[in-house]
Amino acid sequence: MERLKSLFLEILNVDFIDMVISGQKGGDTAKIKVRPVLVKDRLMFQVTRHIGTQVFHVNECGDVLAGQLAEDVFNHFKQVQIRTKNMTISVMISKKGLVTIKKKQTAVQTDMPKLAHNRKKSYILEEGRPVPFLIDLGVMTEDGRVIQKRYDKFRQINRFLEFIEDILPQLDKDKELTIIDFGCGKSYLTFAMYYYMKVLKGYDIHIIGLDLKADVIRNCNQLKDKYGYEKLEFLHGDIADFEGVRQVDMVVTLQACDTATDYALYKAVLWKAKVILSVPCCQHELNGHMDSEALSGMFQYGLMKERFAALATDSMRAMLLESVGYKMQILEFIDMEHTPKNILLRGICKNGVHRCEPDEKYMRLKNLIQAKPTLERLLMTMDQKKIHGKRG
Repeated sequence: MERLKSLFLEILNVDFIDMVISGQKGGDTAKIKVRPVLVKDRLMFQVTRHIGTQVFHVNECGDVLAGQLAEDVFNHFKQVQIRTKNMTISVMISKKGLVTIKKKQTAVQTDMPKLAHNRKKSYILEEGRPVPFLIDLGVMTEDGRVIQKRYDKFRQINRFLEFIEDILPQLDKDKELTIIDFGCGKSYLTFAMYYYMKVLKGYDIHIIGLDLKADVIRNCNQLKDKYGYEKLEFLHGDIADFEGVRQVDMVVTLQACDTATDYALYKAVLWKAKVILSVPCCQHELNGHMDSEALSGMFQYGLMKERFAALATDSMRAMLLESVGYKMQILEFIDMEHTPKNILLRGICKNGVHRCEPDEKYMRLKNLIQAKPTLERLLMTMDQKKIHGKRG
């Protein structure tokens, strides 16, 4: 272990580029990465530890870090790869604890990475600033500190608000905007949307959260009353049957299961909603009936067929919404390491909706897998009297 400590003391200096420690053989940490950073103009080293689905960062000075890494590597890992200004170094640790170090001289790198000052990521809802609903929902402490176990939720909320920020120019700030959140659940994102648009940005909005769980809806209504959010309401009901409003400016549907997403998207089209934000979930429909001789090799594996069905479902949803007048984007919601449900469909309608006319690309995909999507059926049978051309 002393050889490792001496090595790390030698290389952790201004010529250091990066280090990757891998080959887990014990402990909780799957991988460690190290890179140099400047903290108040002092050379430090940022250590990134991957533990399960979480990532933790800490900054240390070189002499302290050398001992810590030596112990970690010797006890819990099999290999280390290091890059410096003029050398690459490989370290191997055998099962019996034999340490092998191989150094290779390289051409001096003239384009060394610039040391970045270590700044916290800038979030729309800032760390250290208490937000009432985040405290009550268990994401923040009363002094505004994000609870470590809920940091993924904090990142998800802020990522969602970044999508909201992007579409604000599409919404009319001079009138009351109606927003529907189908399948709102515990409503982390519904409260965040209201807080951001109403409290921080000053938009005149009326948000309706809809969910099938009566106890969840009851709790959400109690919270919104506590905060004085007068134009936020939560209703118990089903997406397919909801008829509570005549006009909607934005439809949000986050992880509505299977065809519930299709009904939410269909409702959005009927209302000529200016904006659609949808994170689909549990795309079972196509997986149950699609078939393709050309793809039979893939479809023989259940997991591959399931994943293909999910991607095909959301691709076809986007193409169908394009066919009725929406400009569509498929975006990454949050990193795959946090959740597999990370695709967001974002639609903007500028010139009104019209009859559904799927294009050739859609029909080729549909015929290839013999798909019968619910959203296509709904849109193709849509009563044209229910849509009224361009919105003002």
